[in-house]
Amino acid sequence: MGFFFSLHQFRDFALLALRIALGAVFLTHGLGKRKLWSTQPSAQMPAGMLRNLRILSIAEPAGALGMLVGFLTQLAALGLVIAMLGALQFLITKVHRKFTGETAGWEFEFMLLITALALVILGGGKYALDRVIFRI
Repeated sequence: MGFFFSLHQFRDFALLALRIALGAVFLTHGLGKRKLWSTQPSAQMPAGMLRNLRILSIAEPAGALGMLVGFLTQLAALGLVIAMLGALQFLITKVHRKFTGETAGWEFEFMLLITALALVILGGGKYALDRVIFRI
C-alpha cells in the first residue's frame, strides 16, 4: 500500500500528461475545422452552426496550445470546458445521442470535459509556463 501513497510525488508529471493529451486532441480537432472557412451555409450546415464551428476553429487550437505549453492553463482549460459543454448540449439535444451504445455516443466528449475541468481546478503543475511567468 505504501507504493500508492508515494505516487503523489508524481502529481506534476500527471498534470503534464493530462495537458499533453488534452492539447493534442483539441489541436487535432480544432485544426480540422479550418476547412469550414471556405464552406457556405446550407440546409445541413445553417449559418449559425457554421459561425460557431468557425469560432471553434480558432478557440480550440488556441486552448490546445495553452495546454501544451502550460500558458494560462486554467483559463485555456475553462475555455475548453465551455466548448465541451456546448458540444455535449448539441449531441444530447439535437443529435439525440446516448452516452454510449452501438453507434457513437458522447462518452468521449464527456471525458474531455472532465479532463479540462480537472485542469481548471488543479492548474498546469510544475512543468508549465504559468509557473515560470506567473509563479503559479
